[in-house]
Amino acid sequence: NNVLHFLNASIFFYTDGIALYARIRFTKMFYQVLTLMGRKQQLQQNLNDCQRLLSNCSDMLNIMISTVVRGEKADEVSNHPNIMGFDPMVNQRLLPPTFPRYTKIKPRIDALEYLVELINRFKMVTKITNHVGFHAALDFFLEFSRHSPCILSRSMLQIVYLPTTNRVFGVHNFADVLRDAARNFIAPPVLLSKSTLLQNHQAKEYVDSFLSHCVSLFGNLLQLSGHNRARQRDKLAHLLEDFATLQDEAERVDGYLHTLSLKSDTPRPHLACFGTWILYHTLRVMVMYLLSGFELELYSVHEYHYIFWYLYEFLYGWLVSAITRADTFLMEQDSHNDTHKGRNKKSSKNKKKKSTPRPYNLEILMYQALQNICGGYYKALVGFRMDEKIPLPEIQFDSERVRYEHRLLPFSSLLTPPPVHYQEFLDMTNAQMHKRNEKVTSEMQYVAGCRHFHQARNMLERALLLYPSNSLIENEINNLLKVAKTNFVVLKLLADGHKKDSKEPPVFDFSCHRHFPLIKIT
Repeated sequence: NNVLHFLNASIFFYTDGIALYARIRFTKMFYQVLTLMGRKQQLQQNLNDCQRLLSNCSDMLNIMISTVVRGEKADEVSNHPNIMGFDPMVNQRLLPPTFPRYTKIKPRIDALEYLVELINRFKMVTKITNHVGFHAALDFFLEFSRHSPCILSRSMLQIVYLPTTNRVFGVHNFADVLRDAARNFIAPPVLLSKSTLLQNHQAKEYVDSFLSHCVSLFGNLLQLSGHNRARQRDKLAHLLEDFATLQDEAERVDGYLHTLSLKSDTPRPHLACFGTWILYHTLRVMVMYLLSGFELELYSVHEYHYIFWYLYEFLYGWLVSAITRADTFLMEQDSHNDTHKGRNKKSSKNKKKKSTPRPYNLEILMYQALQNICGGYYKALVGFRMDEKIPLPEIQFDSERVRYEHRLLPFSSLLTPPPVHYQEFLDMTNAQMHKRNEKVTSEMQYVAGCRHFHQARNMLERALLLYPSNSLIENEINNLLKVAKTNFVVLKLLADGHKKDSKEPPVFDFSCHRHFPLIKIT
């Protein structure tokens, strides 16, 4: 019995020792990770060390979770449990003055699970170095932000990628990174290696000035992703004013370089090169702004039709047009290079396609699919309004024009794409609902919506086959496929007269996708 008692006591003390060791080691490694991520020198080596430390942190957290019952039993029911060595008000004097907020300290097991999630987010942050180009990095920032990470992990991503306003990873000049991004997107003649345009002092000054303004704007766009979703929407609206200014500058620079290029020994058109690149990002910001309204539940159901109409008729169409223009310009540039080198065009093109495949066909396919999804919603909502299934506000308290103009107000500062006025929306919708030579029924709208969702489904299935293995993109496409398939079936039933006499409003379920709901008939 004495031996057994001694063994139990030894195991008891050993377990306590392991638990204490894990907590001390985790704290040490956690602070090491924060220190290494904040260093500007030898970034790649620092992040490699971070990955090793984060893996060890995960191991320590597993031990901490398994031994949490060994700790002091504190009162974890109250809002501020009495935890030894911890004062919840220690930072009170350091905080800015705000209204009193209800704060509840997490139970220990919840706090440890939160730390597990934080470590996983830090592991994701270290992967930013895999995204060398600016466009890939921007997509990474937006995807990271989509999961609503905590302020610490959002801040660490900003610190790692852009520790100073003009140095990417603390090493690369941000203007040069943007120069490469513009070159890869549309290959403006002035940015090509053999171009002589930059030998002109005035041309070089114009391009450098334009890129320096881009540094400020795109830096703000990256920083914007570090805010919460509601704050992001506010900042997106203000950012569009800066994009309008940059569009004007891009047009002037393109015009000057075009005139200069036509006078050179190797004349090449330069119209709308920088302009198309800026327009592409402007349109993406506009789409983000409108879609964030669904995520934040800002729109009433009776407003959905003009939001989806704007996305369907204009924004996604303009995006497809901008990317197609860039793709065509790149093809022409390749053809020009082949001709200039005097090589056989066909063999050269085949080699180039194998070595540097362009992803625009996939991006165009995705935007066309999203355009069709929005078209499907718009047609469905017009049908619902014709069947009086959408509850409308009281007429004396409502003005659709005011609501429309309020929702789209941030777009009014832009010249390209031009803002679409309420009367134009009204005319197009009325034309949809009242045709001269035939009686328009809600069933016709549902059939048109079915067609859109069916086309979206076909495009998404093709995109799924073409995309390289990427779980994030696959999940997004699969969610959109579920939306397209489900809504196709629902609209098909409605087109066949299902629940024709019911005035019960449809339910829009955002559980599958944050922007594009499943339509449910109750």
